[in-house]
Amino acid sequence: MQRDRTSEWFVPKFGSKNFRVSVGILFLPYTGMVVSFAAWGSFTTDFSLDRLVAICVLYFLALGIAAHCLDSVGSKTKPWGFLSKRKLVAISLLSLGGAFAIGMYYAFLDSPFLIPIGILESFFLFAYNLELFKGRFHNNLTFVVSWGMLPVLAGSVIQSNSISQETVIMTGIAGALSYLLIITSRKYKELKRQPSNYSETRRKEIILQCTSIGVIVSTAFYLLARHL
Repeated sequence: MQRDRTSEWFVPKFGSKNFRVSVGILFLPYTGMVVSFAAWGSFTTDFSLDRLVAICVLYFLALGIAAHCLDSVGSKTKPWGFLSKRKLVAISLLSLGGAFAIGMYYAFLDSPFLIPIGILESFFLFAYNLELFKGRFHNNLTFVVSWGMLPVLAGSVIQSNSISQETVIMTGIAGALSYLLIITSRKYKELKRQPSNYSETRRKEIILQCTSIGVIVSTAFYLLARHL
C-alpha cells in the first residue's frame, strides 16, 4: 500500500520535503475548486468584490486548510511527515477561527442565512474528515454537499442573503462536478496501490487535473470578463 503522498501530482516537485508536504496537504487544485464554487454563487448575483473575496477566503481557510488538516488527523492512511497531529489540530483551529470570524461578521451584518449554511458546513467538516459516528458521514454524498453545493449557496447568500434560480442551477453543476471528482479520486487512490496499472492510473489522474484546473481557470476568466 502506498503511504508516501509526496508523489501526488499536486505536490510541488521542488523545494525541501517540509515545503512540499506543507503545500501538498492543502490539495490546492481541489481547494481551488471549492473556492471557485463559492465564487459561482456570488456570480449569480450583482456581487460586490469585497464580499466575493471574503467568501473565497472563508472557504480557503475552512475547507482548504482546516478540513484537509483534520482529514490527516482522522485517517491513518494519509501520513504527511513532519506535521504531527498536534500541529494539524492547531492549524485547523486557527484557520477555522478566521473562517468563523468572516462568516459571523457578514451573518450579523445583513446575511443571516449564512448561519444555517455555516452550521451544516461545520458539522460535515468534523464528521467527514474525522470520520465521526463510525464514518457514517464519510461518503460521496457528504462530499458533494459540503464541498460542492453548499459553497455555491454561501457565495450567493453572502451577497444578497437569497438564493435565485440561477444559484440553484449552479449548485447542481457544482454538485455534479464534485461527484465526478470524488468517484475518480477514490478509484485513482486504489489504482495508485497497483503500480502495474500505470495507464489507467494516469487516465484517472488526467480527469482529476482537467476537472479541478478547468473549474479554476474558467472561474478566473469569467471574473476577468465581468470586470473588463
